[in-house]
Amino acid sequence: MKETEKSIFEERYRVVAVESDRLLVRGVLSGEMLTIINPEPETPLTQEDYPPGKLIALTDPSTAPLN
Repeated sequence: MKETEKSIFEERYRVVAVESDRLLVRGVLSGEMLTIINPEPETPLTQEDYPPGKLIALTDPSTAPLN
């Protein structure tokens, strides 16, 4: 039986690096590297908010309630 493919929203990630416009994270279980582009460039990402090694989870924006 094939292992079902997991969504990126079902995994936890560790912060690897942060720049003002992007966040680099690695999946704890998969080891997959993701680059997350900051959708709000007027609010830069900081190492204070995302220190290297911090454990985070991603949320699916398509499941958020509409305004």
